[in-house]
Amino acid sequence: MVEPAETTRAVLVAYERLPGWIERFSARHGEPLVVRDGSAVTLTAPDGAVASYEDGVPPSEFGIVLVRRGGYTVGHVVDGRLGAHKSGTRYVQGQTKAGGWSQQRYARRRANQADALVERCAEEVARLVPAGSLVFGGGDRPLLGQVLEALPHGHRLTLAPRWLPVKEPRFVALERSVQDARAYEVHLNALA
Repeated sequence: MVEPAETTRAVLVAYERLPGWIERFSARHGEPLVVRDGSAVTLTAPDGAVASYEDGVPPSEFGIVLVRRGGYTVGHVVDGRLGAHKSGTRYVQGQTKAGGWSQQRYARRRANQADALVERCAEEVARLVPAGSLVFGGGDRPLLGQVLEALPHGHRLTLAPRWLPVKEPRFVALERSVQDARAYEVHLNALA
């Protein structure tokens, strides 16, 4: 009989709240064995619950770029606080069921509208986020890739590995994303 693979889930724990989160984990599952391997920390509780995360100090300065068809929001974070920011919308027509020439015409229109969104977002990124900055992205990955490629020559940014979940790239999502970018990503097994 084949054992099912152990499932894990990830939770974001605010940087400032990690000590309290570990206390609550210990209270629920028992005093864990703590193993450190470089920056990796693994907590293994007596009941089999396991939590792991990468230890370190979150970046104090970074950019956030959230983009989806129809809108974008860009922000620059300094000392963990949102500074300069800009949100905007650009209409990008949805797909149509029309066929033939109409379908081709609508496809060209959608592409032109998406290009205008990418261009406008790239302008704001170049204006608000200093070159060489770490950037957290969210929303539509291919569209963000186009935004980063559209930046002026020499204005290169480093994309953070953590992808921020965003439904609508609005100011409220930008504020939440600042906290998510600075949080620990804790991976838990099924028992935790």
